[in-house]
Amino acid sequence: MTEQAGRRRDAAATQRALLDAAAKLFAERGFDRTTVRDIAGEAGVNQALLFRYFGSKEALFEAVIARDGREQLASTPPERLFSASLRSMLAPEGPRNRTLETYLRSSGSDGVAAAIRQEIGEEYAGVLATLTDAPDAELRADLALAWLMGIALVREVSGKEPLASADPDDICRLVVTATKTLLERTE
Repeated sequence: MTEQAGRRRDAAATQRALLDAAAKLFAERGFDRTTVRDIAGEAGVNQALLFRYFGSKEALFEAVIARDGREQLASTPPERLFSASLRSMLAPEGPRNRTLETYLRSSGSDGVAAAIRQEIGEEYAGVLATLTDAPDAELRADLALAWLMGIALVREVSGKEPLASADPDDICRLVVTATKTLLERTE
């Protein structure tokens, strides 16, 4: 019984290592330019374990996006989703939510990766749309989401200054204030 529990812990640690490695590499390189071999190497495991635990690179991508994106959706009140997403994306150290980077760097991918990106984007936009009672709530939510992705693109992907090195508190102060106007209630 102890041996079986030990195996479960090892399996869980291996799955976590694969998810962490995949999240890092997908955010850095995108879905298409990340190989199964790269993910397994980063995790320090045999690539056969990736297929054993996840079945395919596409399924692992889905698990990465689901873990990071859906965890944030589930644990964050709607009125804090935008600011929490922005803050986690800007975190200078420690655990960062790199869902937006992964989303952006994988935007040219087809198939499962594209479907997952679309689904997560719709879920985020759906939550943001609940923050306003304006008749164009969906458009407003998409604009807010586009702003998040644009910040990630300019700061993390292209590294354009001054945004790339701007203080996260300054960015949040400016962007969240403006977004509140976009997503405000009219009544």
